Amino acid sequence: MHDLACWRDRFSAPMLKLGTLLSLTMLTGCAAVGPDFVAPAAPDIPGYTAQAMPKSTKATNGIKQGEAQSLKQASFNQGDWWKAFNSPELNKLIEQGMAASPTLAAAEANLEQARQTYAAQSGSTELPQVNGKLSGQKQKTNNSGFGQEGSGHVFGLYNAGVTVSYNLDLFGANRRALEALAAQTDYQKYQLDAARLTLAGNIAVQAMMQAMLNDQIATTRSIISNQEEQLKLIRSRFDLGAATQSDVLTLQTQLDQTRATLPPLILKRDQSNHLLATLVGQPPSTAMPVFSLNDFTLPAELPVVVPSQWVASRPDIQASTALLHQASAQYGVAVSNLYPQINLSATLGSQGLTPASLFDANSIIWSLIAGLTQPIFNAGLESGAKAAKAALSAAAANYQQTVLNGLRNTADALRATAIDAGTLNAQAAAEGSAQASLDLTQQQMKLGAVNAQQLLTAQQQVAQTRLLTLAARSQRLTDTVALYQAMGGGIPATAPNQPQTLSQNQTAKPEKNTP
Repeated sequence: MHDLACWRDRFSAPMLKLGTLLSLTMLTGCAAVGPDFVAPAAPDIPGYTAQAMPKSTKATNGIKQGEAQSLKQASFNQGDWWKAFNSPELNKLIEQGMAASPTLAAAEANLEQARQTYAAQSGSTELPQVNGKLSGQKQKTNNSGFGQEGSGHVFGLYNAGVTVSYNLDLFGANRRALEALAAQTDYQKYQLDAARLTLAGNIAVQAMMQAMLNDQIATTRSIISNQEEQLKLIRSRFDLGAATQSDVLTLQTQLDQTRATLPPLILKRDQSNHLLATLVGQPPSTAMPVFSLNDFTLPAELPVVVPSQWVASRPDIQASTALLHQASAQYGVAVSNLYPQINLSATLGSQGLTPASLFDANSIIWSLIAGLTQPIFNAGLESGAKAAKAALSAAAANYQQTVLNGLRNTADALRATAIDAGTLNAQAAAEGSAQASLDLTQQQMKLGAVNAQQLLTAQQQVAQTRLLTLAARSQRLTDTVALYQAMGGGIPATAPNQPQTLSQNQTAKPEKNTP
């Protein structure tokens, strides 16, 4: 009993000293050299376009996707924006894509990797490292080495102990490294958000493209049917001597040309289906829903996120901010390498000639070691700090370019919603005029007042304007998708959020404690 108490006392004394030393050093290690990251400010702009945007787009009465859309200034509110098109089949496809897309699976895995890398680094640097050791060995000595005669001595040696080590991190190298890993985790999170936004947008656009092609195919077949009827009529007139062979050949040529436009439309529709299937994580042989433009409702309100919140709504800009933060932290690591590094370690254990003797009070061994390393001459360290500073400047420039690209993308989307609404209005009017002209020409044709060439011209105008009207209707839908994406996938908020306002012209400041 006395031996155990003595062993406990000898064990407790060095551990108490070690605990006190670690506590003091962990308290003193509170300064980190290098830049403290500050997120850049939101762009100070009055609007996204040079022109004043109308409060509402132009309406085209009597046609689907011709409704006016109002631009509503709104706080950012993340939501399932695609549901605004009121298409259950589109909702199902996007849900399927979110669940089965390999692209999203890869992005999620990258995020998990970043999280676990941060956790691994955090566990190995923020807390002391404790390792246990247990060993036994047989050893034989040679008496000749000691100037003695004899065959030597064989004995066993057993060791048991615990080693504790800790890097003081006085100048914050480990903390800056963890900060960089945290920023990398943020980057992967925003990359995942961007992948989801892009996937939903691509599925929506392809569904709308398929719908337009389906409607164009149906329209082309209807035009072919009408032209076949007109060809029968002109042939009957030819048999009666009221038309010429040239009239028949003219209409036959037009019919053949119209038929030739059908296979390319079918090919594009099939290719759209193949792409749609792969977007939702299925092989291209998978049957896709058949869409029509009439299946989609044009949202009556479009969200315009105010510039102060816009940067927070765009995952690509937030990802660029995370990379800027990472570069700032890595610069801090490079700067801290120029300063002293202090490492502490302690070992407590026992050593004996037999396993039982490990518990003998006289077998206790321990050591406390503190080491300081100060770079005296290492040109590579200073160059490394300069390289990290240059990388920070590059990340800042890349961030600015990302913001400019985002502003351009948003401006393009806003202008497209206004201009393409006017395009549909004009195109619908052109289709109505062309149809009225064709109706009149057909009546005159029955009376023999016009020739086949005039009928041909009227038919061509109708065919062209119908297909262009379908394209204009589809364009209004895809413009709306583009605007949702430009706004980061936001929808009008029922209750405005409170934005986190950033002060003007805030940037990463790489001049604190720099070499």
